[in-house]
Amino acid sequence: MKSRITQLLIPLLGGTATTAFAADGAMQDGGGLLIWFFIGFGALIIMAQAIPAMIMLYSMLKAVVSPAEKPATHQVK
Repeated sequence: MKSRITQLLIPLLGGTATTAFAADGAMQDGGGLLIWFFIGFGALIIMAQAIPAMIMLYSMLKAVVSPAEKPATHQVK
C-alpha cells in the first residue's frame, strides 16, 4: 500500500513543478507602456472609491463626537 501511494505521489508532485520552470524569465524587459497604463487605471479606480469613503468616515465620526440633540417639546394650548 505504501509503494502504491509513493507511485501516485511522485508523478503528481513532479507534474506541478513543471509550470514553475516554464515561467522562468517570462518578462525580462519590465513590461510595456500598456501595463503601466493598466496599473495607473487601477490606482485611479481605487482613489475614486477612497474619496467618498473618507467623506463618509468623516461624517460618521462627526456624528459620534457631536453632542446629542435635545428633543423639541411643543406645548399645545
